[in-house]
Amino acid sequence: MIALLSDTHPKMEALQIEIIRSMPACKKLALVDGLIETVKTLARGNIRERHPVATPQEIHRMLAERLLGAELAQKVYDRAR
Repeated sequence: MIALLSDTHPKMEALQIEIIRSMPACKKLALVDGLIETVKTLARGNIRERHPVATPQEIHRMLAERLLGAELAQKVYDRAR
């Protein structure tokens, strides 16, 4: 097997893959959901740093633009009004 992670020992990587493969789908989805929430949290923090006076609603909109793209976010937000 080819190593996927350069900073992980191949035996440990193989063990991680084995553990993930043996997990039920609901556990895998929970892990992915947690990672998505972490990415959103980091993105919100970055938006706050770049726009320190932005309201929570503006931050939410800017996050939507990052996640969906400006065009789709505009369509979604324009329909919500």
